[in-house]
Amino acid sequence: MGQGSIIGYDINSKICQISYDNKDTLEPETLETGGDSHQIPLVMNYYKDEWTYGRNAVRMNTVRGSVTVTDIWESALKKERLQIAGREFEAVWLLAEFIRQTLQDFQVIDSLTFTVPEMSEDIRYLLKGIGQRLGIRKDAIYVQDYKESFCHYMFNQPKELWQYEAALFYCDQDVIRAYMLRELKTGFRTGKERFVTVDKVAEAQMEELESVYPVLNVDKAKAADEHFKHFIQSVFDKKLVSSVFLTGDGFENNWYPNSLRVLCNGRRAFMGNNLYSKGACYTARRRLEDSTPEEEPVYLDETKMTEQICLKMRVRGEEGWYPLVPWGAHWYEADRQIEVLLEDTEDIEIHVESLVTGKLRVETVSFDGLPDRKNYALRLKIQTRFSDERTCHIIFEDVGFGEFFPSTGFSVEKVIELGGSNGQFNSLS
Repeated sequence: MGQGSIIGYDINSKICQISYDNKDTLEPETLETGGDSHQIPLVMNYYKDEWTYGRNAVRMNTVRGSVTVTDIWESALKKERLQIAGREFEAVWLLAEFIRQTLQDFQVIDSLTFTVPEMSEDIRYLLKGIGQRLGIRKDAIYVQDYKESFCHYMFNQPKELWQYEAALFYCDQDVIRAYMLRELKTGFRTGKERFVTVDKVAEAQMEELESVYPVLNVDKAKAADEHFKHFIQSVFDKKLVSSVFLTGDGFENNWYPNSLRVLCNGRRAFMGNNLYSKGACYTARRRLEDSTPEEEPVYLDETKMTEQICLKMRVRGEEGWYPLVPWGAHWYEADRQIEVLLEDTEDIEIHVESLVTGKLRVETVSFDGLPDRKNYALRLKIQTRFSDERTCHIIFEDVGFGEFFPSTGFSVEKVIELGGSNGQFNSLS
C-alpha cells in the first residue's frame, strides 16, 4: 500500500472516513477499517485510563467499568465539558483525540482537508484548531462542505461525466436529497474559465424507507421505489444530465430497481460512500501543489469571492494579468505574500474584476518616493491581507536587492473595497 501524506477526512456527527493519496497510483484510496465498510463510528470508550475509538470502542461498551461516549461532535461544537468516570474532559480535546487516533498510521501529513455536511465559521475554527494541535501547519489544513467535495471529486473524473449537469442523490433512513452540479452564467467574460456550483434542488421525506432500511419489506420497498422514481423524474425534468451518483446508507438494499432504470436511461450511474473523502483528498493535493489545472472549473458558492484582484506581471517569460486574489477564494484564506522585480515605473495598476456585474475596475498605486534604479533592480514584497470580507489591504514594500541595494524602508498600502459575499453569489444564474 503506497500510503501517502495527503489526506481527505470526512467527518460528521456519526462517522468519519479517511482517504489518502496513494503514492503509487497518485489517486485517492480509502483507508480500510475492517468489514465491508470504510466508515469509522465517531465513538470513544474510556477504560482504565485508556481511550479506544471506533468499532473497538463500540465493542468495549460491553466491558464492565468502561464508559462509552457518543455525541462527541455536538459536544465539541458546544465546547462542553464531560464528566467521565469521575474525571472531567473537554469535548474538544476528546474530538481531537479521536482524530489523532484515526490518523495514527500516517507518520507525516503534508496536507489535510476536512469535509463536513455543512460549513460554518465555528466548524472551520474547530477543525483547523484540532489539525494544528496534531502538529499540522495551519496553511496545510482546509475545511470544505460536502457540496464542494462532490465538485472536486467530479473534476477529477473523465470529462464526459460532467460535460453537462451531474446529479448526486443522498439517502438515509427516511429522507432523500438531490444535488446538481451545474455551470454558472457569469457577467464577466473570461477566456477558457468555467464557473460551477452545486445546488440542493429537491428533498423528500419517505416514510416507506423506515421499513425498507435496514430490513427489506417487499410491499414498502415497492412503494418507496415508485416514490423515488417520481422524485427522480421531477429532478431531471428538462435537464441534460451526464452522470448520477448515489450515496448514503439508504441505498444499500436493492429496493429501487425501477428507479435505477430511470437513473441509467442515457447516463452513467455510480454508487458508493467514499465520494466526499476522496473529493477532500483531491482538494488537499491541489492545495499542496498550489496549482489548478487550466481545464478545471472554478467552484463558487455563497461563501466564495466573486471578485478577482489582478496585477500585470511577467511570469516565466509570459506577460499577463495574474490574480493576487482569485475568484472562488474564501476571504479569510486569501492572505498571501509574493516578491517581484519592478520595471521602471512610477505607479502600478490593479484590476478588480467582478463576475456579478461583469465590470472591470482599475485602481492605481503611486510609487512616488521609490529610488531610481535600473529595470529589475528594485525588489518589492507584495502582501494581501483581508480585515473582513469586503476589505482587502495590499501592501507594497521595498525589500532591497541583496548587497547591491539595501532596503529604503519604502512602503505603501492600498485598500480595495469589495462587494463581499452577501447577496453577490445569489445574483449569478
